[in-house]
Amino acid sequence: MASEPDETRDGVGLTHLDQALLADDTVTKRQLVDHLDAVAERMLPLLTNRPLSVIRARGDQRFMQKNLPKGAPDWIRSVTFWSDSSQRDVHYALAEDRATLLWFANQRAIEYHVPLTTADEPGTPTHLVIDLDPPEGADLAPVVTAARAVRRVLQDAGFEPAVKTSGAKGLHVVTPIRPAAMEDVHAATRAVAARAEQLEPATTTTAFIRADRGGKVFLDATRAGGATVVAAYSPRVRPGLPVSCPVDWDDLDEVVPREITVSTPERYLEGPTWTERLGDARPIPQDLVDEGHTIPVARVAAMHEGKRRKRAAERGDG
Repeated sequence: MASEPDETRDGVGLTHLDQALLADDTVTKRQLVDHLDAVAERMLPLLTNRPLSVIRARGDQRFMQKNLPKGAPDWIRSVTFWSDSSQRDVHYALAEDRATLLWFANQRAIEYHVPLTTADEPGTPTHLVIDLDPPEGADLAPVVTAARAVRRVLQDAGFEPAVKTSGAKGLHVVTPIRPAAMEDVHAATRAVAARAEQLEPATTTTAFIRADRGGKVFLDATRAGGATVVAAYSPRVRPGLPVSCPVDWDDLDEVVPREITVSTPERYLEGPTWTERLGDARPIPQDLVDEGHTIPVARVAAMHEGKRRKRAAERGDG
């Protein structure tokens, strides 16, 4: 028997609002709902027309959900795409209004991930993203240095990128782009990462294999195509529910990502929105595309290198 709602917002019944979301943490479902309700106006434009994947959590249990659950309200729009990895159709939700966001919050959906493509144009990325991943145990300082190197490369290419915390340990440098072929966006992203590595070789790396990074910040150029990125203003499944938050470039040195949470709305409800920070889309220069096509695709190169190392180990080459 369904539980009586604790309250109703925008026609959505909200239940068990005073339950903790995660084990050994005090953040409640009510705080998640209140956060998503507060950021809806800023966040919904980032989710509109983009197939949504969420991470839901209850205590120690958490899982990625791509398919819109059976029994979801019929007013939630969805779109269907074939998944090569699972060999089946996936029915993605489209979170385009406050009610849908509240419904997902009531389902204990904490993280909101979307692709860089839209449902209408699944082969055409709308943004170029470099995901900056710090080495284990590092603070944000080397990541800030890496972000500024990426910014310089993008500015030299005619862009004015924006930066946000990932909500975890790293940063995302993002710039909107004019329509371009998927493979060209992949290539341009690799070139941006490679140029940034050349600017900061002592502290950054494009090495896809973790063991090869040598304690450096990883310039992840794989966030293109079908890959997803956590949306700005989305919480993360971590103690305190930190939030992926837009940041001013001049303020990066003072940012502590874990301190920006669902309990600090003043950090992300004031000032320009993420959409305003991103500005207008600009074309990718051809030289960036051409350079990128000379750089091996990271996952493919890592796969071949892994096989080579395995063969060497089997031969006893060390």
